[in-house]
Amino acid sequence: MKADPIELVLGKNFKINKNIYFISGNEPSLIERVKEVIINFYKINENLAVSRIDTIEKYKIEFGLFEKKKLYLLKNSKGLNDKLVKDLSSGDDVFIFIQENSPKIKSLKNYLSKEENVYLIDCYELDRDKKIRVLNELIRINNIVINKDEYWYLLEKLDNKYIFLENNFNKLKHLSKGGLNVNNIDRILSIGDTAVESLFFLILKKNNEIVNSYKNRIVTNSDVNEFFFRCKYFCMLIIDNQNEENYLKEIPKYLFKEKKLLIDIYRKYDFKKKRELLSLISNTEKTLRKDVGLSIFFGLRFILTVKRITIS
Repeated sequence: MKADPIELVLGKNFKINKNIYFISGNEPSLIERVKEVIINFYKINENLAVSRIDTIEKYKIEFGLFEKKKLYLLKNSKGLNDKLVKDLSSGDDVFIFIQENSPKIKSLKNYLSKEENVYLIDCYELDRDKKIRVLNELIRINNIVINKDEYWYLLEKLDNKYIFLENNFNKLKHLSKGGLNVNNIDRILSIGDTAVESLFFLILKKNNEIVNSYKNRIVTNSDVNEFFFRCKYFCMLIIDNQNEENYLKEIPKYLFKEKKLLIDIYRKYDFKKKRELLSLISNTEKTLRKDVGLSIFFGLRFILTVKRITIS
């Protein structure tokens, strides 16, 4: 059955009680947050160990006297079919499939949306209604006082990507009463976005300049998450677009000043480099999940490796 990712991440009357969670869509930060919420639920409430496997074909049911049920995290849906869904949903183990949208999985998703013991969770950028729901809940749980004009201004300023909206809100929530005004909203959010995002535009600079800028701008794990997802966004633009014409169309209009630089970066990539960049993104995501305490270090290593791939 279909499930609302916003209800899940906000914990609003959502029951995490299925055997199979199929998380799809085209919004990586929301996909990541939904996955984290589900995994944390099973770790805390059922003490489940998490096993990461590439495909369901590598899953083996092992019977033993002391065997406990496990949670399996799969990075794609290769090998998953109707019969296998039936078999998995009748067992004890829990499965989380992560699969970005593709025409190839349309029929599978249609089938999953009708299965009772499956949650199909589609993650897309937040529309206005969903942003309102998220913002209202963040304001409520943080006991924020905000007037009508400031509320609507903040709503427009916040990003449509979930993790960026959440991170930006966290920058504002510590302002004292009366400090949450239009000027402060504009100042804090504009500086924060530019500071993190602009790190990607330094990858053609010398290493010491990249390192110094990174240390000045990235100081918390939240900063690393926002930095990584913004870098991933620009990297995926390079990877997903097969020609320069399509790439140009995908560059956000507000980046008109950086357009020439982005084109220069794109022209340095061939198929081999794109494949290497995709592997780096995947490996960095895994590492950031495992070693949260070292995320600032791994974030720096990530951007320096992107530079190495780009100029090699």
